[in-house]
Amino acid sequence: MFLKLSTFFIILGSLAQTYAQDITGAWEGKLSVQGTEIPLVFNISMEDDAYTSTMDSPSQGAMGIPMDVTTLEGTTLTIKFNQAGIKYIGTLSDDKIEGTFYQGSNELPLILGKTVITLPGNTALPTSDEDLEKLSNWKPINSYKYAVEDYFARPKARSFNFSPDGKYLSYREKDDNKKNHVYVKNLETDQVTRVIEEKEELVRGFGWANNNRIVYIMDKGGNEDYHLFAVNIDGSNQKELTPFDGVKVNILNGLKEDKDHMIISMNQNNPQIFEPYKINIVTGKLEQLYSNDDAANPIDGYEFDKDGNLRGFARLRDGVHFDMYYTLDGENYEIIKQLNWKDSFGISSFNYATEYPHDAYVISNLDSDKTQIYLYDLKEDKVIKKLFSNENYDVSGLSLSRNRGYELDYFSYEGEKQVIVPVSDYYKSLHKKITNKFPNYSYSIADVTDDESKYLIFLQSDKLYGTYYSYDAKKDEFKLLYNLMPNLLEEDMAEMRPITFTSRDGKTIHGYITLPKAALEGKKVPVIVNPHGGPQGIRDSWGFNPEAQLFASRGYATLQVNFRISGGYGREFLESGFKQIGRKAMDDVEDGLQYVVDQGWVDKDNAAIYGGSHGGYAVLRGLTKTPDLYACGVDYVGVSNIFTFYDSFPEYWKPYKKIVKEIWYDPDVPEEKAIMEEVSPVFHINKIKKPLFVVQGANDPRVNIDESDQIVEGLRAKGVDVPYMVKYDEGHGFGKEENSIALYKAMMGFYAKHLNQNIEQPIKD
Repeated sequence: MFLKLSTFFIILGSLAQTYAQDITGAWEGKLSVQGTEIPLVFNISMEDDAYTSTMDSPSQGAMGIPMDVTTLEGTTLTIKFNQAGIKYIGTLSDDKIEGTFYQGSNELPLILGKTVITLPGNTALPTSDEDLEKLSNWKPINSYKYAVEDYFARPKARSFNFSPDGKYLSYREKDDNKKNHVYVKNLETDQVTRVIEEKEELVRGFGWANNNRIVYIMDKGGNEDYHLFAVNIDGSNQKELTPFDGVKVNILNGLKEDKDHMIISMNQNNPQIFEPYKINIVTGKLEQLYSNDDAANPIDGYEFDKDGNLRGFARLRDGVHFDMYYTLDGENYEIIKQLNWKDSFGISSFNYATEYPHDAYVISNLDSDKTQIYLYDLKEDKVIKKLFSNENYDVSGLSLSRNRGYELDYFSYEGEKQVIVPVSDYYKSLHKKITNKFPNYSYSIADVTDDESKYLIFLQSDKLYGTYYSYDAKKDEFKLLYNLMPNLLEEDMAEMRPITFTSRDGKTIHGYITLPKAALEGKKVPVIVNPHGGPQGIRDSWGFNPEAQLFASRGYATLQVNFRISGGYGREFLESGFKQIGRKAMDDVEDGLQYVVDQGWVDKDNAAIYGGSHGGYAVLRGLTKTPDLYACGVDYVGVSNIFTFYDSFPEYWKPYKKIVKEIWYDPDVPEEKAIMEEVSPVFHINKIKKPLFVVQGANDPRVNIDESDQIVEGLRAKGVDVPYMVKYDEGHGFGKEENSIALYKAMMGFYAKHLNQNIEQPIKD
C-alpha cells in the first residue's frame, strides 16, 4: 500500500533540555514518496517549559500544521498526528535527526537537518505594526457610515456553482477565523458537507470536474507556483494531483466528454516552458500529450478540442514571432500562419455544429484595427464569414450551447459597460427575460447546468457589490440565491461615471470618475488618481469597485484613466503606448486629472496617486515626473527600477523578454537605455518631495520585493520617513482578508494625514 499524499502531515517535536544544543528553530528534510521527493520544514519553539512544533509542507500548500503529541524519552523523539494516523520516531545525533515516518503499514526514512529560514528582502526596512496602527488612526473630519471592513471583508459566502447535473451547489463560506472553506449542498435534501478545509494557505480557486469531484488550486504564500488538488463531494479521497516542488500548474481544458480527466500544463521538465498533460483527477496519473522541447522557441499556447485532441499550437520564434501549427490527421503539425507577436489571431472554439471538422470561431485583428469574430476554415486558412464586429471596441467573446448542438448564443464586447449581443432565438428570449427582470444592472451567466434547466445569474452595477439569482428554465422562475454584501446599501454608494477626453496630442482617451456626494452637490473634492496595472492590454471597467466606494465614503473622488496601451480600444491605441510607459502613458493620466479639474469636480491641489503593479510604478513615476502635481502617493507592489525588474523575471517569463523590451524599453539600445534611466523612479529619488506609502508582498514573483526595498532605502537615506508595509505571507497583491483590511486602514489614515486638509489628530474608531 502506497502512502496517500493527501493525508501527509508530520511534525518534529521537542528534544530533551539536557542537550546543550538549542533545537528550537527550523529543521528541513525530504520524504521520498512513490519516486517523488516531498520537502518538509519543521519549526520548533518552546512554550511553558515544553517544546511545541509546526510543519510546513510547501509542495502541498500545508503550512503551520500543529501536531497532537510530542514526547522525548532519552534521545528518542516520538511525534503523533492522530487525525491522519501518522507517527514519526527520530533520534538526535550531532546536527541531524534520523528517524522513520509511519502511516499505517508504511515505513519511510526521514532525516532532518538544521536550517535557517530567511525572509525575502531587507527585513530591517518594514515599518512596525505599531507604527502602521498609528497611521491608521488618522481620520478625516467628515463623518462616514461604513468601516473599511464593510468593503474589504470577504462575503460570508461566495463563488457559487452548480454541479453539472444540477443536483448540488458548491460555494465558499467564511468561518470566524476568516478561513474560506468550500462546501457542497445537496439541493434535494439541503444536506451541507464541508469538502475543502482552508488552512494557512489560501484556496486560490476551485470548480466542478464532474458530478462527483471538485478540483482546486493552491500556492505557497502568493508565489504563484500553483498545485492542483481534487476531492469527492462527500469530502473523501482528497488528493494532491501535482506534488511537484517549484512547478506551476495551469488548467487548460476540462473534458465534458471524459469525466475522469482534464488537461493541464506544467513547467516540470523545464522551468521556462510549459507542456500539456492529461491528468486523471482521481488517481493523479499523468500522460504527457506533447513535448515542448525547444526552449529557445517554446510553444506558447495549445488548442485542444472538446474530446481532448491536440489540434494545434503556437510556437514562439526568435522571441517576437509566432508560428501557428495545425494538424489535419492528428499526428503531423504544419505551419498555417506566421505572425508577429502584435498580431491577434485566436481560436475561441471549434465549430461543433457542423460535420466539417476544420471550422472554428476565430477572434482576430489581422484585417482590422479592432478585433472581430470570424467563422474560419483552418484547413484552407481562409475566412468563411465575418460574424461580428464593433467600430469602436474590440470584441471579446462568444458563447455556444453544448446542450443545443453547439448553437451560437451571443457575442460580447466591453465598451463603456459590458455589452451582450444575443444571436440565437433561445438566447434572445433568455436575455429579454433577464434584462426585463433586472433592468438597471449588468448581468453575466455565472453557471448553467448541462441540460440548461438551471442558470446562475450574477448581477452587478456601480452601486451593487453583487447578487446571485437562480433561474429555473422549466418553471420560468427567478429566485434570489445570495446577496454578497447586503450591508452595503445601494443608495449609499457613489456613482461611477464614464468619461471621455482628448489628450494633449489629440488622442481620444476613455476612463471613469467615481464621485462622492459632495462633488454632486457642486463642491470640489480631493481625488485619488488610480492608474491600472498591466499595463498592456489591461483596462479599467465599469462596475462595483470596493476601493473607489471606500474612497468616496471618505469624501474622495477616484479617477481611472484607460491611457494609451490599455486594452479593448483597438490595435493602434494599444501600440501607441509601446515605448511610452512612464512618458506619454503618464501624460494621459495627467491630462485626465486636468479634465476632471476643468469639470469642477475635484480640487487640483488635493490629488493623490495610488496604484498596484504597473499602477504602483505610475505612482513612483508620477511623484518624480511631476513632483508638484500630487499631494501624496501610495505604491502597491510597483516597479521602481526597470533594469532590476527585468533581471528578476520568473523563469517562465524569460522566453518573452524580447516582447517585454518591445513594450517597455530595450537596455541594449543606447537611446532606450537612456530612457529607462529617465523613467526609472529609483534614479530620481531626489525629485520626490511629497509623502509616499509603500506596500509589498514579500513572495511576489512578478515584482520582486527588491523593487520596493530600493525606493524605501533611497528615501530613508535622505532622511525621509516612508511608511513601508510588507506582508511575508503574500505575493503580487494581498489575498488574505486580514492583510487587505490592514492595508486599507493604513492607506485611509495616510490619505487623512496628507491629502485631506481638514483632518483632526489621530483617534481610535
